Amino acid sequence: MARLKTHDEALRLRLLHRAAATVFDRGTAALSLRQLAADAKTSTTAVYSLFGSKAGLLSSLYQEAVRLFVERLATLHPTDDPAGDVIRIGLAYREYAVANPHLYAILFSDRSVQCPSDSDRPLETVETYRPLVDAVSRGQRAGQFSSASDPEVIALSVWGMAHGLVSLVLSGNEPQGLAVADCYERALRALVTGWRAGEEPVAGFANVT
Repeated sequence: MARLKTHDEALRLRLLHRAAATVFDRGTAALSLRQLAADAKTSTTAVYSLFGSKAGLLSSLYQEAVRLFVERLATLHPTDDPAGDVIRIGLAYREYAVANPHLYAILFSDRSVQCPSDSDRPLETVETYRPLVDAVSRGQRAGQFSSASDPEVIALSVWGMAHGLVSLVLSGNEPQGLAVADCYERALRALVTGWRAGEEPVAGFANVT
């Protein structure tokens, strides 16, 4: 009879999501493989078998956060309205964060979890950032966005605004009486409109570097 496999993918994902919750709530220093095993009702041996070490667990945690985010972006297919695609990517960014707040924090906030080597990390960053840059580039070619700025600069402004608003929600720092959910898409659209072709830089800011 074949031996029952207990250290399977379902257990690996359960451990990863429990570990993500611990890191989100109390930081990486609070992450104990023994306690994680107890919380997941498995053995420490299983944790070591799946991840090798705490460093291996943290690396896998980061990789899982990347995988799910790239997977979400992959559901968005380019259209003949690149500016609209930028909006849709921004909305997907927020949806990922709300659905996976623990993994979002690991991917974009907690650099201590980002254990992959420096040579690996840039490729993963490109995978999460490239769809937005590509949409802006297509928008410039279509005459929707100003060509006076690099597409990476326009994409970064969108990314930064999205990250800022999402972080207010996840950190519990929304201003009293204001809900990011009520203005998020409008803010995205206003920013995209500001980068439209033909718009001139605001006086006094054109040469800021």
